[in-house]
Amino acid sequence: MISLLPKTMTAVGFESPGGPEVLQSMAVPVPEAGPGEVLIEVAFAGVNRPDVVQRQGNYPAPPGASPLPGLEVSGRIAALGEGVTDWAPGDAVCALVGGGGYATYCLARADHCLPVPEGLAMEEAAALPETLFTVWHNVFERGHAREGETLLVHGGTSGIGSMATRLGRLFGLTVIVTCGSPEKCDRAREIGAHHAIDYKASDFVEEVKAITQGRGVDVVLDMVAGDYVPRNLKCLAMDGRHVTIAIQGGAKAQINMGIVMMRRYTLTGSTLRARSDTFKALLTQELRAQVWPLVASGELRPVMDRRFALAEAAAAHRHMEEGGHVGKIVLEV
Repeated sequence: MISLLPKTMTAVGFESPGGPEVLQSMAVPVPEAGPGEVLIEVAFAGVNRPDVVQRQGNYPAPPGASPLPGLEVSGRIAALGEGVTDWAPGDAVCALVGGGGYATYCLARADHCLPVPEGLAMEEAAALPETLFTVWHNVFERGHAREGETLLVHGGTSGIGSMATRLGRLFGLTVIVTCGSPEKCDRAREIGAHHAIDYKASDFVEEVKAITQGRGVDVVLDMVAGDYVPRNLKCLAMDGRHVTIAIQGGAKAQINMGIVMMRRYTLTGSTLRARSDTFKALLTQELRAQVWPLVASGELRPVMDRRFALAEAAAAHRHMEEGGHVGKIVLEV
């Protein structure tokens, strides 16, 4: 059991936006758990694309959240806030957090935590929440993906892409991914994709058409937006669903709404960080019931790329921005 807490802790943050070099270690006060919260002594923190965008100054923390980067952690509960009865000090958990993960201690809502089952390494546990919450909500809730359908995922070897592949397979989807090299296509197939398309060597629209024998896919998980959107729509089957979760290729797209109407497409999208605590708590409950048994049994594991020390957060961000990673990057605290 964890006992007396220090007054200050080591964290990594930045004073002004910029490149990876603006990230620096600093001493900050240990936060106190408020009502409904737990304080986690962090073992590992996941590194995600939103952390990079926040560091660049384009994704500020929502009101009330820690200004430190880090949206997912694993560790042991160090203290309980008022009214928390489902957890005890010393419990191993992973959690989706609004910020603050790049630190020795991090606050989390008690109802946004999931237990770390036996056999799941702490570094793997830290790599689950952000991608798992995002994929489950967008592919299965917003995208209404069902067993027997086909899913197209861009960025097949990214953290999101690899989780979408593995979760999709476990729930009976045929998964097609796009990647930027033959080597990444090979890795994507090793991860579990049924088909991998090198988008630099061929037109993914034509490739999808050939793979599906002209029918198209039922759901597109889009992280690019911009000029990918009209191309994505050409990949959709009748009644297809297009779900956007990032705008790496630009926020604006020009599409033919007549095609949307005639083919009965659904266009949707979401961001996770700004959603209400209640929404995230309900999503946590659903994941614990529907997906966590697969984690506990060992059937679902994140694809791991590299671990860096917390003090090497700048190097971790550079590694992500270089684009060569496959799966999740984590910081060891």
